[in-house]
Amino acid sequence: MDQTTQAFLAALTGALVAGGVVLAWALTDRRQRRVPTVGEPVLPPGVATVLSVLRSSAVVLGEDDTVVKASAPAYAMGVVRGHALAAPELAELVGQVRRDGQIRETELLMSRPGMTPRHVTARVAPLGSQLVLLLVEDRTRERQVDAVRRDFVANVSHELKTPVGAIRLLAEAASDAADDPEAVQRFSDRMILESDRLARLVQQIIELSRLQGDDPVDHPVPVQVDDVVKNAVDANAIDADARDITVVVGGATGLEVFGSSEQVTAAVSNLVANAITYSGDGSTVVVNTKGHDDTIEVSVVDQGIGIPEDEVERIFERFYRVDPARHRSTGGTGLGLSIVKHVAATHGGDIRVWSVEGQGSTFTLTLPRRRQENSR
Repeated sequence: MDQTTQAFLAALTGALVAGGVVLAWALTDRRQRRVPTVGEPVLPPGVATVLSVLRSSAVVLGEDDTVVKASAPAYAMGVVRGHALAAPELAELVGQVRRDGQIRETELLMSRPGMTPRHVTARVAPLGSQLVLLLVEDRTRERQVDAVRRDFVANVSHELKTPVGAIRLLAEAASDAADDPEAVQRFSDRMILESDRLARLVQQIIELSRLQGDDPVDHPVPVQVDDVVKNAVDANAIDADARDITVVVGGATGLEVFGSSEQVTAAVSNLVANAITYSGDGSTVVVNTKGHDDTIEVSVVDQGIGIPEDEVERIFERFYRVDPARHRSTGGTGLGLSIVKHVAATHGGDIRVWSVEGQGSTFTLTLPRRRQENSR
């Protein structure tokens, strides 16, 4: 082998060695620069399945408080936004559990910009060494129901005191006027009026309590609208005659709805009574029935005092009175329209009102129609 060949082989060998060194350095440098992959926390077996079927808002948080898993209600309620908790109050509670590992449960008001504040019950518990489980129950509706119930009890107590107190005072007055037959007769007549008012109030409270749940009618039956209107008008005939108010019935006949005859009659009767109460002496109240393809309408029209525009939305509230002074003089309870609203709800219908102050009002009760051809 000549010197030229030896020199070429030596140069080639040097190049290969140098290339190997460079390649080894590059591989080593790449390994050193590579960021180690940290595995995400693994949910315990079955947790993901349980979260997917929970109706409450459930959130599993990782070590850095990022959301590892959340149920659909958690997003809908606004507990979670993106990959983080949206409520600082809940994040603080999670931090407390991480510090001492103790399970915590509390009630708090969760508020976010642009959203209605919610009363919630939050329960936080450690889930393994890294994970934390957060369960949130929305109690807003329950709080609202409790507030309505408290108001209802307070209003009932107040309303019952009025006739009860009046009867007692009248009884004392009648006793003191034992030697005056005319005074005794006058006080006795007033006691009868107050007793009737008390009986009416108690009856409507019982009636409203039965309807309070807005549950559908348990055993619906065919209800003849003609009979309902007739019974409602008859029930208010004495009050109408006492004030020379004429009640006129018109519209379609032979209509039927499906539901509770007692409840529908109570609703229409309350509408007629309301019209008489707010109408002037010698005026006319019209009860009109109309049938549509799927619904029937019972409208009660009066020529009374009407309802101020800013009070129309409130007239179906329990014990709300457009004219409290007139209600006191007529013995009204302020519950009639609430009963109508609940009857409409339990029968899948609705109640609407048109009114102009000083001209009168029209209340229209709409209920699903029962077609006779479908009942055969």
